[in-house]
Amino acid sequence: MKIRSCAGITNPSLLLVHSELPALAFHKAKLTWTPTLKIPSNCERTSGSVTRFRCSVAGRTFSSTPVSSSSSKTNTVHLNRKQVNPSSLYGRPSLSNMKKERMANRAKVYEFLRVLGIIPDELDGLELPVTVEVMQERIDFLHKLGLTIEDINNYPLVLGCSVKKNMIPVLDYLGKLGVRKSTFTEFLRRYPQVLHASVVVDLAPVVKYLQGLDIKPNDIPRVLEKYPEVLGFKLEGTMSTSVAYLVAIGVSRREVGGVLTRYPEILGMRVGRVIKPFVEYLEGLGIPRLAIARLIEKGPHILGFGLEERVKPNVASLLEFNVRKEALPSIIAQYPEIIGIDLQPKLLGQRSLIQSIIDLEPKDFGTVVEKMPQIVSLSKTSMVKHADFLKGCGFSLQQVGCMVVECPQILALNLGIMRLSFDYFQMEMQRPLDDLVAFPAFYTYGLESTIKPRDKIVRKKGFQCSLSWLLNCSDEKFKERLNYDTIEMEEMETMPSFDMNSLMEPRSDESDSEFEEDSDDEYL
Repeated sequence: MKIRSCAGITNPSLLLVHSELPALAFHKAKLTWTPTLKIPSNCERTSGSVTRFRCSVAGRTFSSTPVSSSSSKTNTVHLNRKQVNPSSLYGRPSLSNMKKERMANRAKVYEFLRVLGIIPDELDGLELPVTVEVMQERIDFLHKLGLTIEDINNYPLVLGCSVKKNMIPVLDYLGKLGVRKSTFTEFLRRYPQVLHASVVVDLAPVVKYLQGLDIKPNDIPRVLEKYPEVLGFKLEGTMSTSVAYLVAIGVSRREVGGVLTRYPEILGMRVGRVIKPFVEYLEGLGIPRLAIARLIEKGPHILGFGLEERVKPNVASLLEFNVRKEALPSIIAQYPEIIGIDLQPKLLGQRSLIQSIIDLEPKDFGTVVEKMPQIVSLSKTSMVKHADFLKGCGFSLQQVGCMVVECPQILALNLGIMRLSFDYFQMEMQRPLDDLVAFPAFYTYGLESTIKPRDKIVRKKGFQCSLSWLLNCSDEKFKERLNYDTIEMEEMETMPSFDMNSLMEPRSDESDSEFEEDSDDEYL
């Protein structure tokens, strides 16, 4: 074989070994011109490069493909005219093969989930772990949090959350805020989507916004526990408009934080669909808007009473049980719960109970509800005990019925205090029982603070007056009465049991409101 001008070979090291033949080795060549060697072989030469190399050993032919001196391509060796590409050992599978492999892995994961009782139908298109082992890790972690297979089936997309990348960072953040670990299970059942959230992008901005609504940092965890869904709301969406509307109708700015802390569900209520229709309906019944605002401050949960499902049917039930329409504002203002409970069966039950223990006409039941709407939730035991006490004082069944219609509160007062008041009435005041029948509200006044001091003053002056004249007034009014020459009849009339104006006392911060009276028009 003759080799000429091999200076163009940069790294020609090659070792060919056959088990039955001696090895033919080509060692690293120096980049210099070499003398012509004569070897029994053939060599074709081109300028500056080796284009083809052929040699024969014991009848076997080895050849190399053309290699440019300036090229970095890998040599290809043909053995027995069959091409072998060494680089194929490091080649990637084709796209079709990769797709088939992914489909096979997903099928295994789906089968694993079905065995556990998890329905994977909603997982199509969701990126899932490529191995059953990783999926098992996620399910085990969710089980440790208290979630069951049923919970996972309610929101199977939770299986797309990585334990290390999603679940642990979110739970760590909630824990640092003060959310109790004991509440995690219920928290995730209500809002499993939180596990998809980014702490920095999604969760932290909402927490900061809540703090800006005057919710105290210590109350933030309780707010999140009560209403975890708030973490998924947009800052400038429903949350901001609901708060703005409440301030517009008269809810004090300084009360907003407390209102939201007690009932954070307000943040998810749409003004036009929920809050405004509720407020306008109560206004239509005769409750002033400012009084409604005060009711919301005291019990913000009333906004959660379904208007069509609960409030309107309950109002209809009250009218059905002989409650006067004009008394509805007073009833609701005294006991807002009455429009949110399952009222119809309670009205039926309480009317039957009262009729069974005292002499009460069906039409009088409406009057009782007007004066003390809480009667619809009063226990049977309490009513029976108080009725028995009055009977034991010497009142007839008919008299007890009259007293209850006049002052239903006597069925709910502290029995020990009632006994002390009656003993004083009987032993010291020495008045007839008819006086108590005419003014049963006597039992509602403090014995030491009101009854005894006024009784002593009146007896000292030698006045003869009714219990109503004696008790049914403020201390200032009582002093004025002592200077009267005569006792006017109107002074003895019973005052209303509830004053709506008490809900609308002016607040010092109302002038600071940025909202006009009619600014809620934008929430239509």
